[in-house]
Parts: sequence; C-alpha cells; structure tokens
Amino acid sequence: MMDFTEAYSDRCSAVGLAAREGNIKLLKKLVRKGYSVDVSDNRGWMAIHEAAFQNRNECLKLLIQAAPSDNYVRSKTFEGTSPLHLSASRGNLECTSILLESGADPNEVTNDATTPLFLAVENQHTNVIKLLIQHGADLNGPHCWSEWNSLHQAAFQNYSEILKLLLDEGADRESEDDFGITPLFIAAQYGKLECLRILISYGANINCQAKDQATALFIAAQEGNDKCVELLLAKGANPNLYCNEEEWQLPIHAAAQMGHSNILRMLIPVTDRVCGSAEGKVSPVYSAIYSGQEICLELLLKEGYSPDAQSCPVFGCKSPMYLAFQKGSEIILILLKYGIKILEIDLGLCLLHRRYNLFRDFLRKDCKLPCQLHLVEFSKCAVSAGHDYKEWLPSLLLAGFNPVNLLFHDWIFSVSSDALNFLLEFTNWKRLPWNVEQVLSSRKATSMWVPCSYFGYTAFLVNIHMVAFQNTLTSRIKRKTYPIFVSSVPPGDSVTFNKC
Repeated sequence: MMDFTEAYSDRCSAVGLAAREGNIKLLKKLVRKGYSVDVSDNRGWMAIHEAAFQNRNECLKLLIQAAPSDNYVRSKTFEGTSPLHLSASRGNLECTSILLESGADPNEVTNDATTPLFLAVENQHTNVIKLLIQHGADLNGPHCWSEWNSLHQAAFQNYSEILKLLLDEGADRESEDDFGITPLFIAAQYGKLECLRILISYGANINCQAKDQATALFIAAQEGNDKCVELLLAKGANPNLYCNEEEWQLPIHAAAQMGHSNILRMLIPVTDRVCGSAEGKVSPVYSAIYSGQEICLELLLKEGYSPDAQSCPVFGCKSPMYLAFQKGSEIILILLKYGIKILEIDLGLCLLHRRYNLFRDFLRKDCKLPCQLHLVEFSKCAVSAGHDYKEWLPSLLLAGFNPVNLLFHDWIFSVSSDALNFLLEFTNWKRLPWNVEQVLSSRKATSMWVPCSYFGYTAFLVNIHMVAFQNTLTSRIKRKTYPIFVSSVPPGDSVTFNKC
C-alpha cells in the first residue's frame, strides 16, 4: 500500500526534484531532452506543485511554458490541491501572480472545499489576499468544508487588519456556516475582542442566533469571555433572548452553570427575573447547583433569586434541594443559609443519600412528617436506608411519625429482625391493621424472624396464628365447607378449635 502522507526524494521524478530544489539549469536541460513535466509522486504532486510550494519563480514559468496542456496550471494532487492553493498558503506572492496570470482559478477548491483565499487568510498573507481579490476571488460563500468563509477564519484567528480588508472589499458580515454561525458569533465565542469590536462597528447583527438559537452573548457567557460580554451588553445585546428551542435558557444560565461569577454579576441586573419563578422556565439557581458552582449559587441567592424555585422538569427535579442532594453538602448548606423551605420529600432524600445528620437536623427544624401524598416515595427511601435504622428511625418516631406507615410489605421483608422488632415496639400490636398482620404472618412463616418476648410475645404469636387461621377459614368458606371458630385462648395455652 502506498503512503500518501509523506514524499520521498527517490519517488519524485527528475523534473520534480529539479523544480523542488530550484535548479533552473537542470530543469531546462531535462525539458529539452523531453522529460515529462506531469509525472506525479506518491502524493500526486507534479513538478508544478513543487515549484509553487517552494517559491521557485523561474522554474514555475518554465514548467508552464512546457505544459503539455492548458489544464496543467490547474493540476491537482490526490487531495485536490492545486498549485495556486500551495502558493497562496505559503504566501508566495510572485508565484501566485504567475499562476493567476497563466489561468489558475482563484476560486478552485480542494477535496475538502478549501479555496486559495481561505488558505491565504488562515496563514495571514495579506498581500496574497489582495492579489486574489484583484483576480476575482469570491469573498462570500463557503471557503472550506464547514462552510466557514474567510471572514469567519479572520475573526477566529483575530486577524483584525485582514478582517477590515475583507469587510472593506465587500465581504458579507452576516455570512453563516453550516451551523448558522456568523463571524461575530465566532469572535464572541473565542474571545477575539478586537475583531468583535470591528464587526460591531461594521454593523454586524449583535443579536445573531445560530441554528440551535444560541446568541453571541450566550456563547460568550458560556466560554467565560468577560470583555466580550461587557462589550456586547454595552452595544445593546439582548440578555433576555432565549437561546434554545425550549425557550428557557438565557446567557445567565450559561454563566451560572459554567461558574463565571464575573459575567454573572453583569447579567443579573439586566436579566428578567421571570426566569427564576415562572412555570415552564428554569431558575439559574438550578444551573449553578447542577454544576456544583457554589460561588455562583450564593451570588444568585444573595442578589434575590429564591432558593425555593419552581419545579424543574428539564433537570428532573421537584425543587433545588432535590438536585442539591446529588451535588454535595456545601450546596445544601448554602440553600439552608438563604432560607430554603424544608419539604416533606427532603426527609426521604436524606435517607436516600445517607445524610442522617441532615435528617435529624431537618426534624429539629420542624419539617413536616411525610403524609399520604409523599408516603409511598418516603417509604422507598426508608427501605434503602433500613440497615441504618438506628441513625434515623428513633428521631423519626420521636417526632411523632406513625410507625404503622412503615409496616408495609417491602419494609417488613427487607429489614433485619432487630429493625422490625424496634419498630413494633412503637406500635399497638393488638390493633394492627388486617393487611399488616397478614404481611407479618408471612414474614414469620418464611424467615427466622422472632418477635420480641418482652412486649407480649405469646399474645403476639397468638395474634399471628389467628391471622394464619383466618386465612384458612376464608379459603374453606369459598369451598363451602363447615365454618369453625376459635375459642378463647389463655396466655401460654395452645389454640383449640370447635365445630359449630
């Protein structure tokens, strides 16, 4: 397999080697002897490419004179590169002039759609740029595979003088690449302040939006380009222009999420506070919490954004506290410092994330105990923390939580015997709900669990045996057998049955 990434002198023709070295005498001799000028090497380079690349002016003229056809001056390598591309990229002004005068196309493109003008801009060859423009190089339209043009490239590389030259020659200041991005957007994104200033002065749209709705202000805030944000705001950029299709994301969200506190300070006074509370919007508080940006979070709260923000389906959170539990104690403490209201669901979050100190602290702060609305969710969290019951269950029960609310199937079958017995100590076991007795009976029958004796072991066993017996009774009634009843059972005696 041939290697097209590197050229070796022994793979180059004699004519090509003479052109590469600028040996005009040898080149003339070879041409007179009839050596071919269009033999390519392993890259597809011919002698004319060598001369254009190495800035061998006399060799280039001779090769063009000896060309086997008019198309020789436009010969391409395997990558679609013409001699003009090579000359322009190297800033070889005289060779570029010779090629253009000899019929080279100033708008020829390589395999990746790159033009000579783009290469000249990329490599900051101002004189070659002027020459190409004089010979009809197209200033607009795509100049490379990403549909950037030379104006995008000048802004990206912060070539302010070239940017002015292109604009003065009529380059479209609103030209877009395949993502709908303009040169001004590029300057804001990469922090090219001088080019941003020039584009604004030439009337470029300061509120331009890419195809995904991102604005130049948004991208500057996201990338942390303080000076660009300051300039855009001073020139009238709209901080309340939504920057995504769901219409919730603003520059303030980008700054908060990326931790750019200096930019956040600029955006807070000019951003509409509706984003912090309106349904369907997202408070920037969520953005700061999402990335664990403690400084930005505290700044937002200090400036009046509420820690009790609206629910946020975008991040899958019912409250800022819900998200904070995933990010760490410091975030939670900041929310508490600024007066976040502790909700019933927060107790479950404490159990789910094993934050038992917070659990006890929330109870001391008179957090409401889980009610029917949140009981199912809390119960799942309780099951996950069942093995640590000593860390939280006593505090919960002492706060007045009804222990029967935890006596459901998953809890009874998942916790240890000690945990189950501990909870039963706080119940009136003589009046347990029927469904609870059934589950306890099943646990007793299928495990090694033994109820504690010191709180009524015998009677408790009788109660469980009663449950088992009544299950049997129900089954027999369905089969139309004679019903039976249970006689009174003194403590310590066995159960006896009498026929009706």
